[in-house]
Amino acid sequence: MLSVGYQLPEPGEESVVEAVRALRESVGEVYFAWIGHPSGRSPIGVEHGVPSADAQARLERDLAALRAMGVALDLLFNANCYGDLSLSRELETEVNAVLDRLDAVAGGADAVTTTSPAVACMVKRRRPGMEVRASVNMRIGSVQGMEYLADLFDGFYVRRDLNRDLGRLAELKEWADGKGKRLYLLANSGCLRDCSGQTFHDNLVAHEAAVAASDNIEGFLPYACFRHLADRSAWPAVLQATWIRPEDLHRYEGLFPLVKLATRLHERPEMVIRAYAEGRHEGNLLDLMEPGHSRTFAPYVIDNNRFPEDWFERTSHCDFRCHCCTYCRSVLERVLVNTDEA
Repeated sequence: MLSVGYQLPEPGEESVVEAVRALRESVGEVYFAWIGHPSGRSPIGVEHGVPSADAQARLERDLAALRAMGVALDLLFNANCYGDLSLSRELETEVNAVLDRLDAVAGGADAVTTTSPAVACMVKRRRPGMEVRASVNMRIGSVQGMEYLADLFDGFYVRRDLNRDLGRLAELKEWADGKGKRLYLLANSGCLRDCSGQTFHDNLVAHEAAVAASDNIEGFLPYACFRHLADRSAWPAVLQATWIRPEDLHRYEGLFPLVKLATRLHERPEMVIRAYAEGRHEGNLLDLMEPGHSRTFAPYVIDNNRFPEDWFERTSHCDFRCHCCTYCRSVLERVLVNTDEA
């Protein structure tokens, strides 16, 4: 089953609710941030620095509609930083207030996903039966990493850099099964493998409103992926990343009860959901990712139909010493198409 990210639609944009309705058999859950709250993406529903009452009403209507379809709800408190409120009673009061409001408008949340062990503790104290999950942005990728926080979390999103290491995933699953824990996977991230800029980027997003209001330095692009990929010779890094083709998602059956799709900022969420629900995609593979790199590559696309038959076998048995290997570079030459010349 798929877990898909909620977004407030702009006029003319697709509604995630309608996308879920159209593909209900494949979607088991929707995850979402609360209006105006910091999270792993830009705050939603904010107008002129103030949470919008109209956005709040729309979110609550949509969550009620999803609940009526039988879709589970996963509330995000997954900002990378909560600043001086990180351990505060004020934050605990806010967490509990949101959970109480969800009880009233949508029959409650089924799970909370967070980057914060403190928030996990807050939820466990008030809602001991609720599932609490460790966010993918915590980068947990070992048995030890799960053991350290096993008292606070019921489930763990696996570090995305392990998505193609089936041996490691099986090892983590064995431990999780033995401890009564669950593992989850993010399938379509456009982030680069082992990104050394992720912590900096995630902190910027957590403090986005304050950062935007500051007198910032000029001429610096803070996003490592876009800066790196500005050089075309670096494009193989996208193939070396962590995404999974829809055609290969079935190979993960038995490892994860739920697979997360990044759709909170995607321009065409239904296209992404349908591709992974149906296990196939015709077109530009970059269009499935969030963050996407379609504009960086334009007029080139990565033709999903041109991947070699041994793609999954080779990349799932890789030693990930990408600086010593030419396989992805050779595949890129095969799948890259200039649409101006096509």
